[in-house]
Amino acid sequence: MARILGYIATSLDGMIATEDDNLDWLFKYDSMDLGEHDYRTFITRIRTVVMGRGTYDFIANEPSPWAYGAQRVIVVTSRPIDNPKGPLELRSDVDALIGELRALDDGDVWMLGGGQLQMAFLERGALDEIEIYVIPEMLGGGRPLFPATGFRASPTLVGAQALDKGCVRLHYRFN
Repeated sequence: MARILGYIATSLDGMIATEDDNLDWLFKYDSMDLGEHDYRTFITRIRTVVMGRGTYDFIANEPSPWAYGAQRVIVVTSRPIDNPKGPLELRSDVDALIGELRALDDGDVWMLGGGQLQMAFLERGALDEIEIYVIPEMLGGGRPLFPATGFRASPTLVGAQALDKGCVRLHYRFN
């Protein structure tokens, strides 16, 4: 059974992007040394990437090439995607998708991007673990890591570690 994982950066004040979906505050940390927790190491464990439509549109509008050629990519959306940037599958039913993902046995699943889809998975008990990289930046507003929905949980801390440039890695298990 596949594990469904989160791997995400947030500002110190809990934002994953500015109000206008800008990530420049995060990109200035691209040279940060995360050691064994580096994205390039993380992605080698991932067979399936799941993202919402907003995250897909952000990635599709970037000039960089499609980065997920080695993974199955599923976009959760109710609207068609004309001329997709890379190979992908579309799903609109989150509950059916969770069942499909749980049946996979070819590697882990990464919930890429926005907090809205991650929250939908959390509310259904379907996010197993999350690695949160707290970046020492205050944005003063923007897109929250976890949108306020009334959902409550008490995850188990797996580890906390200070990393390069003032970043802190928090690793939690939900189930």
